[in-house]
Amino acid sequence: MQDTLYPLLAMLAGYLIGSLSFAVIISRVMGLSDPRSYGSGNPGATNVLRSGNKAAAILTLVFDALKGYMPVLLVLLFGPDFGLGEGTAALVGLAAFLGHLWPVFFGFKGGKGVATAAGVLLAVNPLLGAATLATWLIVAFFTRYSSLAALVASVFAPFYQMLIWGMGPVVLTAGLMGLLLIWRHEANIRKLLNGTESRIGQKAAPSKPAAAAHSRKHSKHHKDH
Repeated sequence: MQDTLYPLLAMLAGYLIGSLSFAVIISRVMGLSDPRSYGSGNPGATNVLRSGNKAAAILTLVFDALKGYMPVLLVLLFGPDFGLGEGTAALVGLAAFLGHLWPVFFGFKGGKGVATAAGVLLAVNPLLGAATLATWLIVAFFTRYSSLAALVASVFAPFYQMLIWGMGPVVLTAGLMGLLLIWRHEANIRKLLNGTESRIGQKAAPSKPAAAAHSRKHSKHHKDH
């Protein structure tokens, strides 16, 4: 019974922690607009950066990564006392990642999971996490496309693990997260192909109501003159 109960409880805890949408929470605390209401509409660090508030974006990035990192680390540190090993730790990380994508506290409408996936990988295998982050940084630096960097890193991560450290539960977790990341970036892939994808740090476009109001005001100005 305990062989099944403890892993399930650990995964449930990981999912609930992952369900904390820090992009929304931090934006509310700092008095910013809901990140789901501007830019890409994605509750993640890259979109929060489009608000122009770098501190909020950095905090979102850090906490989104931590909610993937901490559950895995706790299982690795204290899990052996309850018969939990690396396999359970990898599944808990996957559960936290799924929580970010479909958060129970936010109507199951979450972000794309890039930072959370990075946190999971850093915890289950620090060298794998570092290699994946380095891949993201290199692509992002040269292209200025966060989405492209995430796509390339998500494809490389399971292969890094498989080729350098061998097969195991981490490969499965990295592979599943990679597939889900690619799926969640479907709209970004289309924009990249069309040349319309936003670059890192690009300010958010005004909302349609605001743009319409500006247009009416501009039109009235011309009529008055």
